[in-house]
Amino acid sequence: MAQLLLFSLFQLLSLAAMASQAAHPAYDDSPLCAVSTDAELTADIISSKSVKLEEYGNGRIIDITHAYRPDMPNFNSTDSIGMVVSLRESMANGSLYNLSELKIVVHTGTHVDAPGHMYQEYYEAGFDVDSLDLVVLNGPALIVDVPRDKNITAEVMESLRIPRGVRRVIFRTLNTDRKLMWKREGDTSYVAFTTDGAQWLVDNTDIKFVGVDYLSVATFDDLIPAHLVFLKSREIILVEALKLDGVKPGIYSLHCLPLRLVGAEGSPIRCILIK
Repeated sequence: MAQLLLFSLFQLLSLAAMASQAAHPAYDDSPLCAVSTDAELTADIISSKSVKLEEYGNGRIIDITHAYRPDMPNFNSTDSIGMVVSLRESMANGSLYNLSELKIVVHTGTHVDAPGHMYQEYYEAGFDVDSLDLVVLNGPALIVDVPRDKNITAEVMESLRIPRGVRRVIFRTLNTDRKLMWKREGDTSYVAFTTDGAQWLVDNTDIKFVGVDYLSVATFDDLIPAHLVFLKSREIILVEALKLDGVKPGIYSLHCLPLRLVGAEGSPIRCILIK
C-alpha cells in the first residue's frame, strides 16, 4: 500500500514538473493564440486567460517584469515582436557550445525611458540610460489603482491623493484588466497619462519614478506632449509595461535595474517588488 502511495505521489510530481515546463510560469497552459479564424473566439481566450503572480521566496519577492515572448505586442503595430533571442552557435548543429544572440528594440516589453528619448539636446549631451539615477530606481514605492473608466488626467491625479514625500508610484490601470500586454497586436486604446495629468504630477507631487502597465506612459493622442512634460527636468524616470497582474495595491520595496547601454535612450529593465 505504501509503495502504491509513493508511486502515485511520484506520478503527480512528474506531471506537475511537466506542466511547469510547458509554459512560462507567469501564465497557464491555456492557448493564448487559438488555432481559429474566429477573431472573437481568440479575443475571448485572451480575456479569460489566467495570469499568475510570479512570486519567489515564499511570496516575499514579486517579479513585475514581462518575459520576452515572440507573441509580445509591438507598440502601434499589428505584428508581435517576433524572435528576440536566437542561437548563433548551436551544439545541436555541431558547435562546441551554445551562443545566443539578442536582437531587440530598446523600448520593447518592460523598459525604461531616458531623457534623450524625446529631447535631442539631452541625447547629444549624453543623458542616456547609463546616466539614470539608481537611487530613483530603487526604494519604497506605492502601487495605486487608477479609476478604470478614465485616462490619468489632472482630475484623476488629484483624486488619487498621493501625499507629498512619495517618490515612486506605479499606476495600475484598465490595461492590466484587459491583459493588453498578453495580446499579439499593439492597442492604441490603452490607458495612460494625458498631458494635463503629467503636468499635475510634476507640479503637485514629489514623484520621481512613474511606472505604468502598458508600452507608453502617455496616451496615444498625447504621446509626445506628455512625454515631454515628464522628461523635461531629467529628474523623472519612466518605466513602462510593468506586469501587475494579481499585484495588490500598497507599499513595496521596488528594485529596477536597466542594462548599461551607453548611448541608448531606452533599455529593457528588470523590476521586482519586495514585500
